[in-house]
Amino acid sequence: MAKASKPADLRAKSDDELQTQLLDLKREQFNLRFQRATGQNEGAGRVREVRREIARIKTVVHAKSVAGASASAAKS
Repeated sequence: MAKASKPADLRAKSDDELQTQLLDLKREQFNLRFQRATGQNEGAGRVREVRREIARIKTVVHAKSVAGASASAAKS
């Protein structure tokens, strides 16, 4: 089980690292959903953790894209 990342740690990562982490979490979320459907899910709290971690990463990615867009608009 991976520990939840802090927003500051996520902001320090590159876009590629964030996309890779997001993909891994989405795979884990799928597997957890599948386990729940088949009655094999042992860590019910992990579903919530993964969902929140995905939201954190998406928030950081969006904030970076907005900051990059506003910086490039300011240069024009």
